[in-house]
Amino acid sequence: MNIASYFVKNSIISWMFTLILLIGGVMSFFGLGQLEDPPFTIKDAVVVTVYPGATATEVEEEVTYPIEKAIQALSYVDDIVSISTPGMSQITVTIKNTYGPDELPQIWDELRRKVGDMTSQLPPGVYTPLVNDDFGDVYGVMMMVRGDDYSYQDLLDYVDYVKRELELVPGVSKVTLEGQQQEQVFIEVSLSKLASFQIDLTLITNLLNSQNMVVDSGNIRIAGENLSLRPTGAFQSVEELGDLIIPGTSKDKLIYLKDVATIHRGFQEIPDHFVTFDQSQAINIGISFSQGVNVVEIGKAVNDKLTDIDFARPAGMTSEFMYNQPVEVDNSVRDFILNLVAAVVIVIIVLLIFMGVKSGILIGLILFLTCLGTFILMLMAEIELQRISLGALIIALGMLVDNAIVVVEGILMGRQRGQSTLEAAKSIVGQVMWPLLGATIIAITAFAPIGLSPDSTGEFAGSLFWVLLFSLTLSWVTAITLTPFFAQLFFGKEAVAQSSEEESDPYKGAFFVGYKALLDVCMRFRWVSVIAVVVAFAISIMGFGYVKQSFFPPSTTPIFLVDVWLPEGTDIRETREAIAGMEQIASKLDNVEFISSTIGKGFQRFMLTYEPQKSYAAFAQIAIRTSDFDMLDSVMSTYRKQIEAEFPQAQLKFKRLEIGPSTDAKIEARIQGSDPDVLRDIATEVMVIFNVTPGTVNVRHDWRERTKFIEPKFNETQARRLGINKEDVDHTLNYAFAGLQTGLYREGTNLLPIVARLPDDERVNIESINSLLIWSPTLSVYVPMQQVINGFDVKFEDQIIQRRDRKRTLTIFADADFKYDILPAELFNKVRPQIEAIKLPPGYELEWGGEYESSGDASAALFASLPMGFMVMFLITVFLFNSIRKPLVIWCCVPLAMIGITMGLLVMGTPFGFMALLAMLSLSGMLLKNGIVLLDQINLDISEGKEPFKAVFESTVSRVRPVCMAAITTILGMLPLVTDAFFESMAAVIMFGLGVATILTLLIVPVLYTIFFSIKYRSYKEF
Repeated sequence: MNIASYFVKNSIISWMFTLILLIGGVMSFFGLGQLEDPPFTIKDAVVVTVYPGATATEVEEEVTYPIEKAIQALSYVDDIVSISTPGMSQITVTIKNTYGPDELPQIWDELRRKVGDMTSQLPPGVYTPLVNDDFGDVYGVMMMVRGDDYSYQDLLDYVDYVKRELELVPGVSKVTLEGQQQEQVFIEVSLSKLASFQIDLTLITNLLNSQNMVVDSGNIRIAGENLSLRPTGAFQSVEELGDLIIPGTSKDKLIYLKDVATIHRGFQEIPDHFVTFDQSQAINIGISFSQGVNVVEIGKAVNDKLTDIDFARPAGMTSEFMYNQPVEVDNSVRDFILNLVAAVVIVIIVLLIFMGVKSGILIGLILFLTCLGTFILMLMAEIELQRISLGALIIALGMLVDNAIVVVEGILMGRQRGQSTLEAAKSIVGQVMWPLLGATIIAITAFAPIGLSPDSTGEFAGSLFWVLLFSLTLSWVTAITLTPFFAQLFFGKEAVAQSSEEESDPYKGAFFVGYKALLDVCMRFRWVSVIAVVVAFAISIMGFGYVKQSFFPPSTTPIFLVDVWLPEGTDIRETREAIAGMEQIASKLDNVEFISSTIGKGFQRFMLTYEPQKSYAAFAQIAIRTSDFDMLDSVMSTYRKQIEAEFPQAQLKFKRLEIGPSTDAKIEARIQGSDPDVLRDIATEVMVIFNVTPGTVNVRHDWRERTKFIEPKFNETQARRLGINKEDVDHTLNYAFAGLQTGLYREGTNLLPIVARLPDDERVNIESINSLLIWSPTLSVYVPMQQVINGFDVKFEDQIIQRRDRKRTLTIFADADFKYDILPAELFNKVRPQIEAIKLPPGYELEWGGEYESSGDASAALFASLPMGFMVMFLITVFLFNSIRKPLVIWCCVPLAMIGITMGLLVMGTPFGFMALLAMLSLSGMLLKNGIVLLDQINLDISEGKEPFKAVFESTVSRVRPVCMAAITTILGMLPLVTDAFFESMAAVIMFGLGVATILTLLIVPVLYTIFFSIKYRSYKEF
């Protein structure tokens, strides 16, 4: 039984299928998760190793290099990028794109084993390496807690309570804090008092280390019970520290620690991180959500929890959102749903106008059911409502009605020829069922390179393929099942009564008369038509050179970031002072909602596409939200002018939030080699080229400036006589300047470092360093430091050493200035030949990173699966027609879309980026689908005995309406995306490319068919 007649005759089955799609689709829609951007896996882990007291070079050679060597043995590793700074090694390990999220946990375990196995090879004094594989966690809610009249401890107490409560909210995966300061116990020991009592400072440090240690005291059996022994002596309060008796001092008099020291609590003197919000000290609460949840609903639950616990918030302390992903997602999804509804309405209106009221409502109903059915499949596949998946639905809208239009058109034509609705449905479905399936598979296959692309960009846009796969497949199913069923309900069972043969001809209107005349001219002058199209194609290829190039557009979230780099070596407290001045300037600008800053490192990752900066004392980042997106450029320009004039010593980078995967800079030139001096010399040449090129901004390199350090010259001979070694000198200097950690004070769940240092009035400065006292074990007295130090030298060193794939690599960064109308790709094309002309010494290499590398990797991953996709598409067309020449007729028309693509991008001034590239691929599927529908009708007419030229001509005319309707609905359905920054280029490519290519397809396909099969021309008026 024909499937169309089955669904027409079995109305219960049809109604059940309809209700499943209707009810299940509505329920699925409300059950889908909601996100702003699609999830993709950050395939990075960071191995952090602390090596106190080591220089950057020592860290590189003794720590970074052996760990890199061990990691490189893993077959999964793609890139290894390391930063060696004084006392710390940070190695970022990137896994190959071929490994997905399911495989990463095992890979991270193996990485930990590799690093752990080689830990014994590291030099003494190196802490155990820490492998952080949570580097990709996204904290979609960023709350800032502040209170001008409260101390950090007050803020911490409240924030810790809020953190514990928020962790209990279902759907919340993790809550972390940033900006909190480490509380410490300070023991300020007077050296003059120690000298008067002749007490070695080491006695005190050892005493503090041992007194509060947790040690097992054993058990004892008494009367059958096993009792633990727990001696007293552990500190119950900070004040008890002062009651410690210093052993081995005076013969008759006990000397307590409080006799020679002042003890108090405080915060670390040199913090490693500050957070501010609207010019006030703050603590950042980052909330990460579980996978697959509805972010909007969890956001409401978080707000409810915050309301419930608001009673505990001290008066004057406030908590405000720096970034609230649930609100952004709600706005984004709502806007996309409005766009989706607008697109559906546009498509239905077009159908009503061109197909008639009943036909329009029928096809609109099928479209609505198809969309609802897609939601069911999305829920089963765990695809959330987000930017890409909703955009895919809008892209699919025009194509979703293609199959239904062909079936409805065939039913209407059959009814006008005297067939009943059932007969017409059986006839058209039997005729087009398999060609439509082949055309649908081809349209789906055109998007396959996106779904099969293994890199992060492909993962980011992968839901586009799956949503189109679900929706287009379902559109074919509904077209051959529900469309005939509802057609009988809408049109009735009987044929249309005809009064004359002329009225039965559906192609007598003015539109068809004009089209027939134009088609006749093209087919008469077939070679002129082909040459004209080829010339237009060649012009479009040349014109494409004038199209702007871009990778991913910036986000429309009204937040911009300012990266601030002060000269390397700047103290973090000095950085904080500079940022306070910059915040003061920003606070006076109009249209600014809030200002937030992070000093010492970047913010927590609050968007998937945001890349946090690692720890640098001279780095800070300012986030400013404007009242409206349209005000972003003007606020950025005004702010940049003011702070550039006020802070000339700072390197500034202004940037918007990115939508797609981002890089440190749009243009990156990497120089690899062994000698830091040579690397810096080459970098200087590159930076000169960047700086003299108009439109370039944020020129810098990642090794930063060399910094000064003081080198005390240790007199080993004299020191040995006094029983003093280098470690004693190091500890004494550390004690005198920064403070020496001597143990831990336990207070509940908190472990407070105990830091011994000099009192304020004795704190040594650089002028009085020679008078500093050091204990001589040989003489049992304190002696001046100058007895073991022969002066001081001031030298320069590389504070930061960067490596990439185990080679020293210096990267020079540059960006396109947003004040200029120039895109990074244009700027890159200007500077590339000049930089590549620099003659590099033997052993030194140049490679390009930034947007050039990212777009190249994304395109390479995309095109890796492209040949297979096109081969499958071509084979399907061959199977459909059992011919080679007929598919070639269709495929020859696919490149003609380039004429419209170039025109659209130039007219709309839209850059060609990754999403435009995807649109080009989808266009190929759309055009092939149209061509298949057209050629199938030609084959049918010829097989029925029509004269070949007449068959070609009349078949083309009979397919004008469905092909044009499919194109028009697709084009107009894209209108809501024209104003979306992310989909703008895709909309331009599809609208103009499909529009021009459809016209050419309806004219050139029949022309090429007559050429390929040597069919002689004759006037259509003779038919």
